[in-house]
Amino acid sequence: MPDYYALLGIFRDATQEEIKRAYFEAAQRLHPDKNEAPGETEIFLDVQQAYDVLSNTEIRAEYDASLAPEEEEQSLILQRVFHSRESLVRINETQLIYALVEWKPRQNEREVVSPPLNICLVLDNSTSMKGQNVEMVKAAAIHLIRSLRQQDILSVVTFNDKAEVRIPASLNLDRRRMETKVRMLLPSGGTEIFQGLQAGVVEVRKNLSDERVNHIILLTDGQTYGDEEECLVLAEEAEDIGIGISGLGIGKDWNDDFLDELAAKTGSSSRYIAEPQEIQEFLEEKFEQLAKVFAENVELEFQTPSAVDLSYIFRLQPNAAHLSSEKELQLGVILRDQSLSLILEFSINPAAVLEDKVDLLTGSLKFEIPSQSLAAQPMRVRISRNVTEQASLEPPSPTLVHALANLNLYRMQETAQEDVASGKYNEASRRLQHLATHLLSNGERSMAKTVLLEAENLQQQQSFSEEGRKNIKYGTRALLLPAGKGK
Repeated sequence: MPDYYALLGIFRDATQEEIKRAYFEAAQRLHPDKNEAPGETEIFLDVQQAYDVLSNTEIRAEYDASLAPEEEEQSLILQRVFHSRESLVRINETQLIYALVEWKPRQNEREVVSPPLNICLVLDNSTSMKGQNVEMVKAAAIHLIRSLRQQDILSVVTFNDKAEVRIPASLNLDRRRMETKVRMLLPSGGTEIFQGLQAGVVEVRKNLSDERVNHIILLTDGQTYGDEEECLVLAEEAEDIGIGISGLGIGKDWNDDFLDELAAKTGSSSRYIAEPQEIQEFLEEKFEQLAKVFAENVELEFQTPSAVDLSYIFRLQPNAAHLSSEKELQLGVILRDQSLSLILEFSINPAAVLEDKVDLLTGSLKFEIPSQSLAAQPMRVRISRNVTEQASLEPPSPTLVHALANLNLYRMQETAQEDVASGKYNEASRRLQHLATHLLSNGERSMAKTVLLEAENLQQQQSFSEEGRKNIKYGTRALLLPAGKGK
């Protein structure tokens, strides 16, 4: 007998509303009027049968009674959790505990199909890009055009005061013509990101498919004015239909907080490029990453008990970023050769340790597999600790210790920026000096020098330099990435 829950991509305890929503989404993808791929009509009929059974409470009860016990091990995703403490202690004080959570594909890397890409480059073409910046962007775009696979789709949009589709999205690649259009780019006008982002979404939507990795790469060297909120709303709409957005900022004048927030809406992140020569390296790395996607649109829905506060969330891999503590976390993608990993900081109130075990977090991990027509069944997530009378002397995992040590460096610069925003310039300067000491002990001499210069600058000017601030922020964040990435 088929597993109707797996067909609809839901848990066995799904509500009638969740069953209805899952059926509607599957029907949208698989209906014969929209999808003529071989075998999809049969799958659509199976989905219809699943809905007929599960939407009727009496028939569903009979069906449930016939099922074998649910096995979590059958999930397509493997989960590992490392804790900073073996157990919580029953004391009348607030306790901190950290968890490093990793998710990776169950399949062997060689068994995973590499999905086709549907990518749009949205390129800042304003006057500020003239010179070396635009020339390096052209060279990088041409290099990517030459490396496209036959099944990939690439479109190119440029923007200044208005947007222009330079290369429309198409499966029929005329590489020579595409290269010619890229070479003809001439910077002019101001910077309005919303215009370019909107045109990019339109291009990706032309070939939007669950079987493709649908993504926008936004590249800019300046700040947009007056349309930030429109951009953020558009990013939320893009995430709703399965389009990711990555940001790339060149030089010192772009708004990193805005670009970080924009990318985070779709589970991605922004990157800082200090020198134009690094543009090609970043784009090559991004394309390589997208071609290795196993699961996309990964979302963690969770709850915490009232006496437990999830106070800090940081995604380590594959795109390092500080995430806001929302109940529905957009996590981006899981690569076939690299884990998706988070560090979670929990603050435990004494009221939480009255019982012998504490659930720190419960929820579900939802995701889509581009190589599959049907929705993937979500994965239950539960992070818990036993409560003991005395503290355990068991040391934490070296993997977690190393990650926390590097995360502490990133958080030190975060706190220094908060100090500056509050007018606490001396405190910020001392914090940066402390950060520089740690960086030197880790062999990061160049970054330590940058940090010390900014500490001195804070004392004299009572502000960061934009270049120094970005170097410190993205430099400490890069320490959390796998070796060789994000430098």
